[in-house]
Amino acid sequence: MLETYKSKFFEVLLLSTCVKILLIPAYHSTDFEVHRNWLAIAHSLPLNRWYYDDTNEWTLDYPPLFAYFEWLLAKVAQHVDPEMLQLHNSNYVSKKTKYFQRFSVIIMDIVYACGAWRMLKGFRSLHIRYQPITAEALLLLNVGLLFIDHIHFQYNGFLFGVLLLSISCLLEERYLLGCTVFATLLNLKHIYLYTAPAFGVYLLKFYCLDNKRSTFTSVLKLAIAGLVPFAISFGPFWQHLPQILSRLFPFRRGLTHAYWAPNFWALYNTADKVVAKALNISIAEKYTSGIVQNYEHSVLPSVRPLATFILTVAAMLPVLIKLLCYTTKSESKIMFLRSVVLCSLSSFLFGWHVHEKAILMSLIPFCFLFFVHAQDAKYAFLLSAAGYYSLFPLLFDSDLIVIRYSLYLAYMTFMDAQMLRFYKTPPIMNVWEDLYIDGFVLLPLYDHVISPAMSLNEKLPFLSLLLTSVYCSVGVLYVFVRYYLYALDLKFAFKQKGKRELSRMETKSRMKTQVKKKVKSLKEKLQ
Repeated sequence: MLETYKSKFFEVLLLSTCVKILLIPAYHSTDFEVHRNWLAIAHSLPLNRWYYDDTNEWTLDYPPLFAYFEWLLAKVAQHVDPEMLQLHNSNYVSKKTKYFQRFSVIIMDIVYACGAWRMLKGFRSLHIRYQPITAEALLLLNVGLLFIDHIHFQYNGFLFGVLLLSISCLLEERYLLGCTVFATLLNLKHIYLYTAPAFGVYLLKFYCLDNKRSTFTSVLKLAIAGLVPFAISFGPFWQHLPQILSRLFPFRRGLTHAYWAPNFWALYNTADKVVAKALNISIAEKYTSGIVQNYEHSVLPSVRPLATFILTVAAMLPVLIKLLCYTTKSESKIMFLRSVVLCSLSSFLFGWHVHEKAILMSLIPFCFLFFVHAQDAKYAFLLSAAGYYSLFPLLFDSDLIVIRYSLYLAYMTFMDAQMLRFYKTPPIMNVWEDLYIDGFVLLPLYDHVISPAMSLNEKLPFLSLLLTSVYCSVGVLYVFVRYYLYALDLKFAFKQKGKRELSRMETKSRMKTQVKKKVKSLKEKLQ
């Protein structure tokens, strides 16, 4: 059985690798130049100048551990094409450079595959029934990672692999190792602080406050396990910490990015424009200009970083309290996963200067919850529909139109089909949810038919992005509210001692079937 499972896993992994290789010639974003420049910085400058260099606008703004990773890549890159490592060689893209950087992402996805494998193995130990081929396809052929890493260009697969490894360690009750791996992740990319509260509460509850251990000793061990990666990462830079922190947390960049991530602030900005228009008040154009900067709202109160921080923490608190109140480990492990999703979604919705790519921090863990309960699957599907579509503006090149729609439709169709297959009597979408999904047909209709026909892209260049952002924001916010209520209130069903307990609807269905069989058997005996 295990050999068959391994065989299927590696088959899906091979298929996903082939897809990634086929995408190598595709368009790449400015992030390709960003990472090329970081290679040049790490290779050409002494370590104490890495976070001061401003030769071009693509300055190093990831934690030191990722900078070390770029330094290691540069050691290989110098044997492939030394020109890519020249600091003043801006926008340098040779064929060798493109293949080197693309293949570096594909190779580092091995970490993601390892993380997915460990997580799925951990799920088996929780006695949660799932279809291996479905889980592997949702993870290894994840359309968001294909969009962002293998077209747009980033190393998210590598980073999510580390995240999944840290989660799997906690599910396997290897708490100190899980803490160390998660701390390592924070030193690779600090945006994963979004999920830190869920990790902190879970470790506090089931490691530090465990009656079998001394609380003081446990806290001390956990602190050491978490601080070691920080010491290794930041130790050589201890004299330059203020400069590094100014790069990691650039609060001057404004509330929203040039393209508004589909979150609460996209709706807030839109409401500000609508109210200002209705009241005939001069509208501040800064936040629709495509320039990343601070700005003032026209009518509604302008938002500051502290306000976003307070809102984010307030949004996280209920689910963290719920997690803290769990007493049984089997249930708490599922609640921990839900907390990771909801904490990252809270940060995405209410955080300061959030990028649209950050939605993946909720979508990747949601792939595992897809198999826990029909409600989890439904909300995973709804969030996927909105979240993955919201990435389309990053793939604006006209040559990518067919690719992006094909990959998106294939992934969402597969997800929908597997949800119907896995949950025989599913609580599928209500009428409004169905209408929302159908509404995604209207967005490309405007982009590719209405806007060009009426020359609206020239008159209102930001309108297409605004419609995408606002429509996806509605879906993301809806899932956040509904899934939050579900996670807080529902009594979950779990498989105990090898027996899979079913949802209420499934239980009723099975009971009806059993009653019918007994009635039929009784009739036959009477005859």
